[in-house]
Amino acid sequence: MSEAGAGWAAMLRLALAMGLAPEAFWRLSLREWRMLTEPASASSTGWALGRAELERMAEAWPDD
Repeated sequence: MSEAGAGWAAMLRLALAMGLAPEAFWRLSLREWRMLTEPASASSTGWALGRAELERMAEAWPDD
């Protein structure tokens, strides 16, 4: 496997471990992927999703 192929494979394995389906992984933009995988830092926007917000969003947009 090429070096690039190994990188994609590692990212897909991480996505699967995070509970993302392969279809959802391939639909992510690079920005979305980075938001999911990079740790929050002082240089980031400082925005974090709280439990209450997550539950509100889950009610508004349930998984079918």
